[in-house]
Amino acid sequence: MTNETGAVDQIDQWKSTMFLYSSALKSINTKIEILNNEFIQLYNYNPIEHITSRLKTPASIVKKLKNDGREVTIENMVEYLNDIAGIRIICSFMSDIYPIADMIARQTDITVLHVKDYIKYPKSNGYKSYHMVVTIPVYLIDGKKDTKVEIQIRTIAMDFWASLEHKIAYKFEGNPPKRLVSELKACADMVDMLDAKMFSLNNEIMKLEEAKRAEEARKRELEEEMEMEEELPPAGGDT
Repeated sequence: MTNETGAVDQIDQWKSTMFLYSSALKSINTKIEILNNEFIQLYNYNPIEHITSRLKTPASIVKKLKNDGREVTIENMVEYLNDIAGIRIICSFMSDIYPIADMIARQTDITVLHVKDYIKYPKSNGYKSYHMVVTIPVYLIDGKKDTKVEIQIRTIAMDFWASLEHKIAYKFEGNPPKRLVSELKACADMVDMLDAKMFSLNNEIMKLEEAKRAEEARKRELEEEMEMEEELPPAGGDT
């Protein structure tokens, strides 16, 4: 086999592998959207604000393998990297995170490989998110291929913080000034307070809406009773 033939084979293998990850993203995206729509139908509540997905770039894959001290091969990439395909689920409240994770984990064709719960155990810099690495089957002409996808679930406030932290880490190549690190940690604490306050406000709104519906129901019952009394003949009246 010539070097040129070997290079072409590697390119074809790369394309096939990335097609698998891209297909897995589409499949799990559709599954999550269906679960969310069913949740809305059953409970009249939307737990997911939006979903984003991405595939790691070739440069990012190579860099991560090298940082891990591994040879840059497609086999190592598939075996050792869990976040080549990534889904991020953004929800409004922290109370939505675990039910969403549970809905996903209970799907019979999804296998949860491992979980990193940065909600209960935040990183030292204040990062919070719920990470799941799962496999989902991709059905091809020659059979089923279970493919890894990393799922991150976090609130809007957590996502805003993580986006800023990522920009700072990228800007300073992972070594930001101590002052910025301290400020970020303070912001993470404020994010916690904001999430808690928004959850409290949402609960208050739901209680008020429930009380309003109960009051409207009582009014309808009274109106129906009055209408029935008007329709009944007076007691002792002529028949």
